[in-house]
Amino acid sequence: MRQKVLVIKLGSAVITNANGNINKAVIKKIVEDIATLNQNYKIVLVSSGAVSSGKKYIQDYKGTLLQRKVAAAIGNPILIQLYRHYFQKRGLTVAQALCERSHFSNRKQFLQLRDTFKTFWQHNVIPVVNENDVISDLELKFSDNDELATLLAIAFDAENLVLCTSVGGFLDDNKNIIREIRSVNTDILSLVKKGEKSEFGLGGMLSKLTFTRLATNLGINIIMCGLQSATPISDALNKKSGSFFYAQKSNLKNRQKWLASGSITLGNIKLDKGAAKAVAERKSLLTVGITDIEGRFAAGEVVQLMNENSVIIGVAKTKLSSSELKKRLKEKNSLAAHANDIVLI
Repeated sequence: MRQKVLVIKLGSAVITNANGNINKAVIKKIVEDIATLNQNYKIVLVSSGAVSSGKKYIQDYKGTLLQRKVAAAIGNPILIQLYRHYFQKRGLTVAQALCERSHFSNRKQFLQLRDTFKTFWQHNVIPVVNENDVISDLELKFSDNDELATLLAIAFDAENLVLCTSVGGFLDDNKNIIREIRSVNTDILSLVKKGEKSEFGLGGMLSKLTFTRLATNLGINIIMCGLQSATPISDALNKKSGSFFYAQKSNLKNRQKWLASGSITLGNIKLDKGAAKAVAERKSLLTVGITDIEGRFAAGEVVQLMNENSVIIGVAKTKLSSSELKKRLKEKNSLAAHANDIVLI
């Protein structure tokens, strides 16, 4: 049987203690579980914790972008050495893969990235992935590792993406874990508290839910779970713990999936009701139907399309840069994105 891809994302809050030190017992348990799963899956491990591990070595740390870059550079070797130690005990080799936005937004680099990971798996190597913080520009950073994990899951057509969270799953208003979610609809979105964020990470449940919606719409199951049991990831995959978000049916081709995921945070284009309807009917987007533009992007880059209620309805490869679009908002026959370069999600 052909092995399916499994992407596992570990947040800082689940693998570090209050002092920012990596919890070795947790890492050992995760590695044991992954080593077993590796017999049936091609594994991608996205691990936070580098900044948390490195920041204590920086005097008067305040969390500025430059300090985070330095902390990540210090913490990444600490983190990868721990994974190497425990995976080696199970006869497995790890590789550190530091990713940047261009690896996903540039089609050529995207294909090279995919080929590299396929070579990892051919040699039974576990890639441990994080953002390349040292050279990442503020505007081109991943919003957090939930986004990075989602992009990797889409890139490799993963069957499942496991997001390990300190709260153990997706909670209802009474703080109980909802075991199964068929669709990320308005009722589910309403359960997320604004401003909610984990103590150590950049993201939080809102971030996880945003990328869960994207991934499930592209045919990937999302499992949110904690790390309490002896085999936490295996248990979550078997629906013994955590929250299981079911994949929706997707008929998108590989290039369309790349378009749908390649540049999530570069920019947003807000559409009026008429433009949103036209796009839904597979028509091209004209500049006259655009009501707002956020972010800076060049012609040919991929941006999110949002309706009047700020709900993401698709993505588009733009014909014009953000500055050119702003100049042409009132032009009736100016093309912003061709129908062939628009993917509804």
